[in-house]
Amino acid sequence: MVTQKSLALLSLCVLSYTLAARCHQEDESLAAARSLIQSGKNQEAIAQLQVLAARHPGMKGINHELGVAYYREGGYLEAVKYLQDAWRESPEDRDAAQLLGLSFYSIGRPTEAIPALEQVRRWYPNADMDAVYTLGLCYALTKNYPKALETFAELYGLPTESAAAHLLLARMLLRQGFDPVAESEARKALSLSPQSPLAHFTLGEFYVYKADYPKALREFQEELAVNPDYAPALTHLGDVYWRLNRYDEAETVLRRSMWLDSTASEPYVIMGKVLVRKGQLALAERTLQRAIAMDPNSYTAHHFLGQLYRETGRTDAAEREMKTAAQIQQLQAQNTGRNR
Repeated sequence: MVTQKSLALLSLCVLSYTLAARCHQEDESLAAARSLIQSGKNQEAIAQLQVLAARHPGMKGINHELGVAYYREGGYLEAVKYLQDAWRESPEDRDAAQLLGLSFYSIGRPTEAIPALEQVRRWYPNADMDAVYTLGLCYALTKNYPKALETFAELYGLPTESAAAHLLLARMLLRQGFDPVAESEARKALSLSPQSPLAHFTLGEFYVYKADYPKALREFQEELAVNPDYAPALTHLGDVYWRLNRYDEAETVLRRSMWLDSTASEPYVIMGKVLVRKGQLALAERTLQRAIAMDPNSYTAHHFLGQLYRETGRTDAAEREMKTAAQIQQLQAQNTGRNR
């Protein structure tokens, strides 16, 4: 005889089995989506996860996987939505926190990126360098320069108030377009250590960006007085001489740069420009071709070689080089960061 108690126990067993089967099925569905993400099939994973989310609203783990999939697909705005929910569901979800901070940074919202990246920094004080670097950039972008200084100094193992730390921040800020603050930080470095390598070089770059070439000239010369075998300083000095129409001096320092570093293409590009101005077109052509062989993605080399071909009546070659230069410029414009 089946009692009421037996029926209740049987119902409980059936319910438990059904729930266990459903949980197992959900775990398998999440695992399958995760496998797709790991294989780079993000769109397929997103489609499967969206179906799973519709069938099982509130299922734990879906927001995390959707956030990861959208992040890896480059859909940072969508990633933010799901990663926020994932981190809210599980405050110890370290992957969600890190990707949330990086996603906020990628869509130009550094203020919102900071809390997540700060948490990642607390979790991984000596390990996750990408997150710490991005955190430093976020502080810089939000004009919290003391925190940016502290973060970059820690990242590079420097004392916070050292000349090296201030110079490091100056170079980071210069790349982000914070020129006046970068100048101030470079001068702070020089005040702490007048012989700091790269301090005058950084100021020289700053003045080039401002098109103040006489001041840039002095700074690069000062850098070479401290750092005489630094090839990039010679290259930049050659570029400034070219801009000031001092072609013989440009040629001299550019050759010195090439002797120090025969692998760099930039001095050959500038030398080509100098030789064009001096009317030595055959030599300029060979020099620019060598620069392109060393760096096929040099916009300036292709552009000036195109101009040279145009001046010498080689229309087809000129069009080819100008087209290549335009394609390179378009690709460069798509890159993040400062592109001077």
